[in-house]
Amino acid sequence: MEQLLIKINVSSDFYLKNPDESVLGKAIVTNSIELIHELGFEAFTIKKLSTKIGSPESSIYRYFESKHMILVYLIQWYWTWIEYRLVFSLSNLGSPELKLKTAIKVLTEIIEEDSSFSHINEILLDKIIITEAVKAYFTKYSNQDSTEGHFAAYTRVVQRVSKIVLEIKPTYQFSHMLISTIIEGSHQQRFFAKNLPSLTDVNSDEEYITKFYTQLVFNSL
Repeated sequence: MEQLLIKINVSSDFYLKNPDESVLGKAIVTNSIELIHELGFEAFTIKKLSTKIGSPESSIYRYFESKHMILVYLIQWYWTWIEYRLVFSLSNLGSPELKLKTAIKVLTEIIEEDSSFSHINEILLDKIIITEAVKAYFTKYSNQDSTEGHFAAYTRVVQRVSKIVLEIKPTYQFSHMLISTIIEGSHQQRFFAKNLPSLTDVNSDEEYITKFYTQLVFNSL
């Protein structure tokens, strides 16, 4: 069976030159993910990236103006990919209850590598989102970044699932808070399970977090 060609479209606001359109650009993205995961965002530098890919720093700066913008690009790519997975998973589903259960699963399940995107390791990128994305959110420029749409894809994901909540209960006042809590909370629980197990009840059941948040959401509604 022929594999479908899928393209995740990230707005040009997040790069100077589209990294998805060249071998070097894809190498920058691939190796940025690997280095940020390996070193942490604070220790990650353009110089280290240039050494890893064997290309001058100036060539990287033709794609991204700073390491902060590389992280913002990766976050935007990730949430655009999650949105694509949501749309695909929810298509042709009937009841809003089934849609919501499916959406919660997409938002909380363990990430597996998607072979549709050979230059992106989604497993490592997911780990970066859990441990490093907050460093892009909580900066003194966060209000400006939000205005410029730096978190537009994340916002779209929350809004898309919030609408399903309101299909089930139109009078519910906290739909956005509920969905953003599911997302951030599931990330925290996975981090706790690996690093601070005394703070979580996660066991060997890979769907434990999904089960918890499904129960939490439907009890709230």
